Order: sequence, then C-alpha cells, then structure tokens
Amino acid sequence: MLSAHTTWARELHPFYEGVRGLGMGGAQIATVNDETALLINPAALGKLRDFYGTVFDPELDLSNNLNSMNQTSSITQPFSISSIKDTVAASPETYYHAKFQLFPSMVAKNFGIGIYTNYLLDTEMNAAGTSMDTYYRNDLALALGYNFRFFDGRVKLGFNAKLINRIEVDNQTLDPSGPLDLKSIASEGTGLSTDVGLMLTAPWSLLPTISAVMHDVGNTTFDKADGVRLSANSRPNMVPQDVDVAMAIFPIHSNRVRSSWTVEYRGLLTSSQVDDKSKLIHGGVEFNFSDIFFVRAGYNQRYYTAGLELASEKLQFQLATYGEEIGNGTVTREDRRTVFKFSYRF
Repeated sequence: MLSAHTTWARELHPFYEGVRGLGMGGAQIATVNDETALLINPAALGKLRDFYGTVFDPELDLSNNLNSMNQTSSITQPFSISSIKDTVAASPETYYHAKFQLFPSMVAKNFGIGIYTNYLLDTEMNAAGTSMDTYYRNDLALALGYNFRFFDGRVKLGFNAKLINRIEVDNQTLDPSGPLDLKSIASEGTGLSTDVGLMLTAPWSLLPTISAVMHDVGNTTFDKADGVRLSANSRPNMVPQDVDVAMAIFPIHSNRVRSSWTVEYRGLLTSSQVDDKSKLIHGGVEFNFSDIFFVRAGYNQRYYTAGLELASEKLQFQLATYGEEIGNGTVTREDRRTVFKFSYRF
C-alpha cells in the first residue's frame, strides 16, 4: 500500500486515459463528450446528445522504443513479463511500454453503463541485467454512472461506481532470474471505486467551463474479494482519493468549424508526493470540422502531443502521439508513444 509519505518518482498511472485526451496533452475532464465520460468525468454524461452503444473499441498504446527493441529481440507476447524479459535484457536501460484497452458500453444523456478492461506493462532492465523496474496492471471493471443537470445544464453533477478486479505487479527491483509468472509475483483483488464530477458552464458564447473530478472517493482498496481471476497472497496497491481540476472554452468559428481549448491540473490532494510537478500539468486544443475530421495538439508534462480523428455515424479512427515523463524532478526522460483506436457504434 502507498503511505502518506510515499514519493512517486516513476510514471503516473491513472485509471483511464483515452486517445482523444492524449492527443490534447492529456487534458480531458472538461472536454470529454462521449462514452468515456463514464470513466473520465461522470458529470460530462450530461453533455451527451443521444443514446448510443459502443460494440468494439480496441485501443493500443505503444512506446516508440518497441520498434528497435523488437528488431533486437522479437516481441511475441507484449503483456507477458516472462516473455518480455528477454526483450528488455537485449535493450538494457530502454523503457518498454505497452497498453491495450477495451470499453464496450451503452450511454445516453445523463446515464451510462459499460465494461472496461485493460492490459498495461511498463518495464526497464538495468545496465547490469540484474533488476527490472516493472509495473503491470490488468483491470476488469463494471462501471455505472449518472448525472444531474441543474439550471438548464449550466451545472452538472455526476457520479460513477466502478467494481474493479485488478491484477497488479509493482516492483522496482524485480529479479529477472526468479519466477516471473503472475501466480508467483502478482497481487489480485476486487474493490469498489467512486468518482464524483462537477461542471460549471457560463451562458456566454465561448461556453467557458470549469470542471473538477474527485477520484476514488474515500480511497479505493482491493480487499472486497480475492481469487476471482488469480490466486494471490497480496492485494493491489490502495488508490488514494484525489482531485483533478480543469478549465475550457469552446469557440464556434463557422457553421462547420468549432474548437475546444483546455488546461488541466491533476492530483491536487497528492501533489506533494509527486517528485516532478510537471507530471501534473496538461493542456490542449481540438479543431472539429463538421464532426467528421478532428485535429488535436497539446502539452503533456512538458512534451508535445498531436492527434487526428476521422469519424462517421458508426465508425471512428483515431491516432495520437504523445510524450510521457518517466524521469523525476532532477533527471527528466521522455518516452514518446503512439496510440491508435478504432470504434464501432450503433
């Protein structure tokens, strides 16, 4: 478990980040307006226009390092620590990041329900080949959310409840010569998590919006049940209650062109435990052309981001690049990544 005195000198791992927000510098709580509002900011469920379901929406997020690492040692099982050991051993002191997520869901104005799953592996071998700094996560979650609208929607107050089963490995000195199967090294448990979101929108032409989300209200612990998907002797890390805040404006440039501009600061309650405050700063912009083509750019933890989207009534293709801070306040390190997402809706 994390104590109150823990200092986070590694990459931060929020519960959910999506390709749209990553293209906009990681800023998302004030601009989200699709089914991912259920996970990002439940108050934004009040921004949805219609009912729709997302049937299939695979999203793949990979470090650009993987291309050269794969040439040195083939990657066949990207989320298997025992398999990736040989890859990172062949490229010591090179950061490995791979993430895959799915979120089939049904949402309507003010309401949503969905099933979320992900696989995440971040690891790096030291120069001597004797230790792997490793973080692995596999979540399976049922999410339910609702929003209340007040004053013609100028005030939105939403909440969600997430029943999460988590398998986690969090070991900065994992021995590559020892057992690396999940049964031997992972923690597993089930927890109930709640987020509360608030959006305040002024009735002016730019629709200036202030948003705040309290994540993991009362802290999230994974001790409600265990052995659901893996028999383990320990439980995953407690997730502390935290608050993110953001501001946004939404100019309309013409009948077919509008934009979204936002800045966001994460981790108000835990910022003292983060070694590099730049990890908490995000900002971005999106230009929307007829709800068909989208161009995005942003600033994520001192690194640039960019994104594109092509959308139709039922299909979405999204692409983004972003830099993630994997260093600390003294030595900064960028891990450049590429994200792709395809969605089919009805």
